[in-house]
Amino acid sequence: MSQFVVGVSGGIGSGKTTVTNAFAKLNVDIIDADVISRDVVAPGTKGLRAIVEKFGSGILDQGQCLNRRALREIIFSDEQAKSWLNALLHPLIRQETLRQTMDATSAYCMLSVPLLVENGSYKNVDRVLIVDVPESTQVTRSMARDKAEEALIKSIMASQASRQQRLEVADDVIDNSGNESELSKQVLALHQRYLQFANAVAQS
Repeated sequence: MSQFVVGVSGGIGSGKTTVTNAFAKLNVDIIDADVISRDVVAPGTKGLRAIVEKFGSGILDQGQCLNRRALREIIFSDEQAKSWLNALLHPLIRQETLRQTMDATSAYCMLSVPLLVENGSYKNVDRVLIVDVPESTQVTRSMARDKAEEALIKSIMASQASRQQRLEVADDVIDNSGNESELSKQVLALHQRYLQFANAVAQS
């Protein structure tokens, strides 16, 4: 089990996955809440069975997987349905996140959570790393990546913690507005720092 957990977050389009991939190449175990949230509703899971019982088989696509767009449309217009879904999924996600954290074997591990700041998860990790870029860069990158309209990206940004709110809880910040070489230098420097922290915890 890793003795030291670094929570990682950043707004849409900040390049959080690029950063965690860079740490993964240094043999750091990455626990990704986005991946876990998909896994807990995969075919055959308790999560998916409960959703089908609640909303009917029309919530499945042709491959019998969860139709996420259809589910989003339901919960967007129905606050009770959204609350029910959160009550179902959040404990499942927490349980699997804890299991993966316990199973991590690297000196320190990283917990990547999109809403780390918004849901208060930053209080449960040893260190908070925020991936930061200017808001204009968030918009440009997200529009290119998701083939989405500017208005949609800005509405998603408005629903997230602000850039300032993220920076206020950060112990460390990676500026991901530069090139790959600049990012690599920052990742390596933080990797060495986190190894020192993890070693100190292991020896205490």
